[in-house]
Amino acid sequence: MSPDQSSACHGCAQIPWAFSATSIPYNVSGVGYGLKLTGPILANIYLGHIKKWNDKRIRAINKGVSLPNENIVPIFRSDGSGTSYNFTDYLSHVSKEFKQKIGKGTQPSFKVGVGAKGSSGVAGKLKSTPGGITYVDVAYAYRNSFKIAKVRNRAGKFVVPSVRSIRASAATIKKVTSKNNAISIVDPPKSQPKAYPICTFTWVIVPLQTSKAPDLKRFINWAVTKGQPFGAKLLFVALPKPVQAAAKRTTARVHS
Repeated sequence: MSPDQSSACHGCAQIPWAFSATSIPYNVSGVGYGLKLTGPILANIYLGHIKKWNDKRIRAINKGVSLPNENIVPIFRSDGSGTSYNFTDYLSHVSKEFKQKIGKGTQPSFKVGVGAKGSSGVAGKLKSTPGGITYVDVAYAYRNSFKIAKVRNRAGKFVVPSVRSIRASAATIKKVTSKNNAISIVDPPKSQPKAYPICTFTWVIVPLQTSKAPDLKRFINWAVTKGQPFGAKLLFVALPKPVQAAAKRTTARVHS
């Protein structure tokens, strides 16, 4: 939640309870799976500076790939979305210009491209748009058999989102210092060379005072412990221990 949202919520808490990644699928003529991209290149695409798939900056990191002289069509979520927040949080970390001109948010004001509502909307738009590129949760991308980009991390490695690379990103969290559990894990340090750089937690937002406190607390505590394995099919990985502990501490504050 933003500070304004937290204030308007009047006694809410946000609790991290799942962890996964945002993938970068594309629809480029003649280009197969695993096109290499970097954070700055993605930022420049969504800023409108890189307009063709055979741009020299994309060619430079994709030796041997036949890139077409095809227009790039950035596709974004037109509705409020945590996926948009994750994507723009990442781009704001890797590009000062993107941070200044667009910034991070659940419904950012992109200057170029086309919008579509929901994951199904951007998926449909990508399928029907030659030269398209978008961002969507990794399970949705795999379920739709999209071609997914390899994104360069801070260790200089190009990685795709997978259980292994998402877990490596999660391993960089050693403690939780934010009082409201606002944890950002994008662009993790190079100490984890296998980490995928566009990962995020998802949060449940709950009232701290409710007549259903006992049931609510049991459910959340189950979700952050015994419920974690159920996320594997959707490429969610287990919460890091420090995050699990922070979730439990916050849940303990819920009362009748």
